[in-house]
Amino acid sequence: MDVLSDVISAMRVGKPHSSRTCKRAPWGMRFDAFDGAGFHVVLQGSCWLFPSVGDPVALGVGDVVFLPRAGVHGMADSRTTSLADTSARSLPDFEAEPTPDRPGAPTLLLCGAYLLDQGRMHPLLAELPEVVHLPARVGSHPSLRAALDLLGNELEEPRQGTGAVVPALLDMLLLYILRAWLDEQTGHAHTGWAAALGDPAIAAALRSIHREPERQWTVETLGALAGLSRAAFARRFATLLGHAPVAYLTWWRMTMAARLLQESDAPLGTVATRVGYTSQFAFAKAFKREFGVAPGGYRRSGTHPGNSEPCE
Repeated sequence: MDVLSDVISAMRVGKPHSSRTCKRAPWGMRFDAFDGAGFHVVLQGSCWLFPSVGDPVALGVGDVVFLPRAGVHGMADSRTTSLADTSARSLPDFEAEPTPDRPGAPTLLLCGAYLLDQGRMHPLLAELPEVVHLPARVGSHPSLRAALDLLGNELEEPRQGTGAVVPALLDMLLLYILRAWLDEQTGHAHTGWAAALGDPAIAAALRSIHREPERQWTVETLGALAGLSRAAFARRFATLLGHAPVAYLTWWRMTMAARLLQESDAPLGTVATRVGYTSQFAFAKAFKREFGVAPGGYRRSGTHPGNSEPCE
């Protein structure tokens, strides 16, 4: 798997959720924060997004907004319309409350939510802004537009197989949204994950870490893959991502180990081997240092003990 696919696979929990609905002015809704990420797409008409931080965002036909941390936010037909509280809902669900007949202008919306493990957010997602706004532009992000069309059609006219098609399209849509944001940073970002994935040397090292986390990587071997000396590689990696290569390697191994402990009954020795530890004792020590609890205790608890940044 590539880095972006790994990032999503390591964080997602549960099934994504989506709805397609039409609102007639005046309308306004306020949504509580939830453990995940959300998106809104305007298929017809226009509206306003009110993020928890920053100025309101005007949205037109084809605009996509992605909220990677799904904080408190609102949506309405205008800047002056009051927002009805929807705090009782665990996920944004525009179809949960039928819209009364009104003479106002219609707005057709496609909205969705992803449940993500926010307790250990990958730094790629952590560095995203509170609101990722992808305005509609002719010829921009054709794959994203195609996925939106397919998803909208499935929700408008459900058919046999829609139950399987929609979650797959939502997964595809999330990747296309992130791709689109990364593409728009190309040439503008000088540090961070957009810059790192656009740097052939550092991207090669990251792919290798994700492809073979069990391999006994060193800064020197990773640098050789990147075509750089040990010192030059370490310096470029730290400049772009803010922490040392081995720090990220360890963080990613522990993230994978946590998922294996949560999702499988593999023996601890097997988990240790799969994330690059030849000694179960060394693995347990590293895991406890990262999570504050031994691997066995973590598995028995079934809960996530908290976040840890890869630069620590």
